[in-house]
Amino acid sequence: MVRTHLTGGKQTEMHVRLKGINSKLKKLADGRVVRYFYAWKGGPRLAGEPGMPEFIVSYERALRERHEPTQKVLLSIIRAYQDSEAFRGCAPRTRADYIKQLEKIEREFGDFPLSAIADRRARGEFLAWRDRLALRSRRQADYTFSVLARVFAWSLDRGFIARNPLEKIGRVYRQSRAEKVWTDADEAAFMRTASEPLRLALQLALWTGQRQGDLLRLTWTAYDGATIRLSQGKTGARVIIPVGAPLRAALDATKRQSPVILVNLDGKPWTPDGFRASWGKACKKAGITGVTFHDLRGTAVTRLALAGGTEAEIATCTGHSLHDIRSIIDVHYLGRDPALAESAIRKLERRTKTPD
Repeated sequence: MVRTHLTGGKQTEMHVRLKGINSKLKKLADGRVVRYFYAWKGGPRLAGEPGMPEFIVSYERALRERHEPTQKVLLSIIRAYQDSEAFRGCAPRTRADYIKQLEKIEREFGDFPLSAIADRRARGEFLAWRDRLALRSRRQADYTFSVLARVFAWSLDRGFIARNPLEKIGRVYRQSRAEKVWTDADEAAFMRTASEPLRLALQLALWTGQRQGDLLRLTWTAYDGATIRLSQGKTGARVIIPVGAPLRAALDATKRQSPVILVNLDGKPWTPDGFRASWGKACKKAGITGVTFHDLRGTAVTRLALAGGTEAEIATCTGHSLHDIRSIIDVHYLGRDPALAESAIRKLERRTKTPD
């Protein structure tokens, strides 16, 4: 690491070894790719670039705040949470998302006194900020506050604060998922127009009910010709999924170009960003709107339920908890599904033996 400065009108160089520097490439909205530097993995972003004075200054400040944070402000418990097993045990993608939110929280409330958190008026201060965030995006406002509430809950358990001011705050973003399922017409349109790699991704999602991240990491060794075995990245749940005939036919016909099942047209594993971009373009080409890849997980639950699967059977396949399965079936996905009404009438006809 080199820092350049002027001494007596002449430019000199000072070699400084900085430990723990982490970097990450990011594609900007204008298409440029830039590299950001962080004080350590999961640490705060550093100003400037290596060799610049502000880079050294921001690195030294980050170290001071990490090792000698004041114990009287909110920043101290944010730092403590990031050093905890509760944070380190999260999936890499989750940690990255949390860090973005924590940086936002630090900028707004980093110097908020811990002594004031127990004051009932503190809740109003935090909620007022959420209302301002919600003017731009209600969903993002809720996500930011879910992370802050997690930090407060962790801190309360460890005695760092006397009260969690965000307990049971509810949400500002509410959207029913009742209509957010892929229809048979959506599936058919996608299968007609999408590339073979994306068609396989659709089939995997519909026949397993797994999350995008878990499917992108799924390897051929997880498939034995009859079942798929995997550990879910978000929950750690281990699931064994019997492979239906249509999915089995698709998998057996797929050329194994990589240890990972889902690959792009170049035969290489998808990056999360690359997959999302290609998926969005494929949906647009197929004329599919109003549903996302995430909705395929709920669609899988819906189809299993309509086929007569019990809550326990569905949970075993998808890895949901029984509570989540019941919530999806009763509220979010099947609440207005006409197929349920049709099935109910047909069952009543058979019971009463009423002729057509």
